[in-house]
Amino acid sequence: MALIALEGIRFYAYHGYYEEERLIGNEFVLDVIVSADVDVAAEKDELYDGEEEDEKKPATVNYETIFLLCQTEMRKPARLLESLVDRIAGRIEDYFDNVEGLAIRLRKLHPPLGGRVDSAWVATARGNIDLSYLSLVKKLGKK
Repeated sequence: MALIALEGIRFYAYHGYYEEERLIGNEFVLDVIVSADVDVAAEKDELYDGEEEDEKKPATVNYETIFLLCQTEMRKPARLLESLVDRIAGRIEDYFDNVEGLAIRLRKLHPPLGGRVDSAWVATARGNIDLSYLSLVKKLGKK
């Protein structure tokens, strides 16, 4: 099992509960962490498993594909960040057979709340994913 992540994916998109938010748009930052079985990919040093073209299936979780799946969902307006995060998670799970778990965080930068706010965010975690490494990353960053 391995963790594959994309952090800080930036989109300008038109999500929000209020009509003005869907008209004006806002900047969003997306973090995606996927736990997956990548043994075949690591052994063969290949993105796909199978010899014949029609037998090929992903042997790993290609982060380019993750980006494209997220980009597709970010282009579809949503009223709630919760709905959007759920759609992205479902899209990744549906595409890759070897996903064991995932975590997604979506931040809306400077939400229009009438005061200074850096971001509002929603996160979800599904399946078997161990995020304890995040505390290690923080510790390493302080040194």
